[in-house]
Amino acid sequence: MTQMPRLTTERSFKQADFDRFARLSGDSNPIHIDPDFAASTRFGRTAAHGLLLCSVLRGLIEQLLPGGRMSEQSVMFPAPTFADELMSFTATVSSAGDSDAKITLEVRRVADGTVTCKGDCTVVT
Repeated sequence: MTQMPRLTTERSFKQADFDRFARLSGDSNPIHIDPDFAASTRFGRTAAHGLLLCSVLRGLIEQLLPGGRMSEQSVMFPAPTFADELMSFTATVSSAGDSDAKITLEVRRVADGTVTCKGDCTVVT
């Protein structure tokens, strides 16, 4: 069985990254940028924007399939991604046809293996 192409990178975000992404995106939900508010939530601290994680994954997809156009994406966020935690981002081609490819996406905490984002997408090649 042939192993499908896969790319992985590790990244750790700072609170300043969450703050910058909030300014760029306009998503200033306090769960991302207000430590006092976030301390009173079930997370206990600020959490990354889901689309910040997806942006890193999109960069991996571009490396796997340069110039490919994403036509579909589905992601879930089963756990939060916090600042100052080393995260592993992985994009794996799960199937490839003549005109498109299916890619499995995952973000996982390096320290304990908790998956914080998972999903898949279709890329037209």
